[in-house]
Amino acid sequence: MPTGGSGQVSQTAWSVGEWVGYSALVAVSVLLTIIALTTLWWMLHAWRSRDALKSTSFSQTPRPAAHRFTLLVPGRHEQDVMGQTLDMLATQDHPDFEIIAIVGEDDPETDAVVRAAAARHPSLIKVVVDDTAPKNKPKAMNLALEHATGDIVGVFDAEDEVYPHLLTLVDSRFQETDADVVQGGVQLMNFRSSWWSLRNVLEYYFWFRSRLHFHAGSKFIPLGGNTVFVTRERLEWSNGWDAHCLAEDCELGVRLSADGAKVVVAYSPEAVTREETPPTFASLLKQRTRWNQGFLQVLGKGEWKKLPSFRQRFFARYMLTMPFIQAATGLLIPLSVLMILFVKVPTAIALVSFIPVAPTLMLLAVEVVGLNEFGRLYKEKVRIRDYVKLVLGLVPYQVFLAAAAVRAVVRHVKGQNGWEKTEHTGQHRTAVQTDEVVGFASSLTGAAAAVPEDRELAGTTAGAGSTTGGAR
Repeated sequence: MPTGGSGQVSQTAWSVGEWVGYSALVAVSVLLTIIALTTLWWMLHAWRSRDALKSTSFSQTPRPAAHRFTLLVPGRHEQDVMGQTLDMLATQDHPDFEIIAIVGEDDPETDAVVRAAAARHPSLIKVVVDDTAPKNKPKAMNLALEHATGDIVGVFDAEDEVYPHLLTLVDSRFQETDADVVQGGVQLMNFRSSWWSLRNVLEYYFWFRSRLHFHAGSKFIPLGGNTVFVTRERLEWSNGWDAHCLAEDCELGVRLSADGAKVVVAYSPEAVTREETPPTFASLLKQRTRWNQGFLQVLGKGEWKKLPSFRQRFFARYMLTMPFIQAATGLLIPLSVLMILFVKVPTAIALVSFIPVAPTLMLLAVEVVGLNEFGRLYKEKVRIRDYVKLVLGLVPYQVFLAAAAVRAVVRHVKGQNGWEKTEHTGQHRTAVQTDEVVGFASSLTGAAAAVPEDRELAGTTAGAGSTTGGAR
C-alpha cells in the first residue's frame, strides 16, 4: 500500500482525488525534468570542446566579396528607432548591397523617418510601401522581395544595431560552406532594465551562442527572425515567407530543413546584431505568446513530417509541441503546490517531486557562469545584485513562460491569429550612438570600424525610389 508523508503505512486505498493529484504531481515532475535536461544539453552544446567552440565562429580572414545582398527592414510604428538602424546598415563595408525599407501606407511617422534616411543614402535605400491588410511582417517581406535585386536576401528588424563588417563575414561564410542559409547571432543588451530583461538577455545568449548550432547540426532548425540570410534561389523555391504564420522564421526553417537545405550558423561576439528586450512585461508576454502560437501553427501545418529521418521528426515534434508541454506544466503547477502544502503526499511521490531540482540547480549554475561570460564578452559590468536577480527570478520567469504558453494555446484554439506587435524604445542604444553611427570594437579586425563618408557602392540601385505595393 502507498505510504503517507510521515512514512506510515496507509490503511485505505487512494481516492479519485488523490489519484488525480498524485498523477499531476508526478507529471509535472517528469515534464520539468525532461525540459531541464534537454535545455541544459542544448545550452552547453557549443562548449563541448575548444574546436567545437571555434567552429561556430565567423572566419578571421574573410574572402573577397562574391555576392550581392538585399537587406529587408520592415517597420511599423518604429519612428523612434528605424532611422538610426538604416543609417547603421548603410555603413556596411561590403561593396555590393541594397537596403529595402518597408513601411505601411497608414504609418506616416515611420514613413517620414524612412524617407529621410533614404534621402541621406540615395544610392543604397529603397522604400516600399505596404498597403496590404491586415498587416504583418511576412506579408511586408514578401512584398519587398518582388523588388529585390540581390542573390542573397537578409532580414533585419527596425531597432537593430548591426556590425559594420557583417555582410563581408556572411559573404565569406556562404563561399566557405556553400550554404543555402547563414544565420548570424543576435544579442539583447539591456540586461539591467528589469528583472525579466536579465533572463531574456541570457536566453538569447545561449540560443544563438550554442543552441542554434545544435539544431543546425541536427539538420532541423527554426531560423531566427533577423540577421538571417537566404539565397534568392531558396526564397523563390519557398515562395518567400508564410504570410499567415506568426513564426514565419521558424516555418521557413522547417520547410528548408525538410527539403535538405544547408543551414550554417555563425556566431562571433563582436559581430552579433544588438537588440533590446521588450520594454514592458505585457509586451514580453505578447511576444512570447506570438512565438509559441507560431510554433503550434507550424506543428499543425505538418511540413516537419517530411523530414527524412525518424530522429529529425522526433526532435521537430518535441520542439514544436513545447508550448503544449509548457502550458500543461503551467496548469498543473498550482495543483502541485497546493498538494505539497496541504496534503500528506506518499514518500515515493514526494521523492519523485524533487527530481527536477537537480537539473534545475545545474541550469542555474550554468546561467550564472553565462552571465559572467556575457559581461566579459560585451564589456558590461555585472554586479552582485544582477546575480541575485538572476537567482530570485528563476521561478517567476518559469511561471511566466508557462503563462505565455497557456495564453498561446487558448488563442490558437480560438483561432485568434492576429499579429501582436512588440514595441521598441531603443533601450539598448547608448547616448553616444544617438547622433552618429559608431563602429563596433572588433576582435576580428583588431580595431573599431570607421564610419565611411560619402560612399558610393558599385552595383547598387541609383536613386531612392518609392515603390507602392499593389494587391498581391
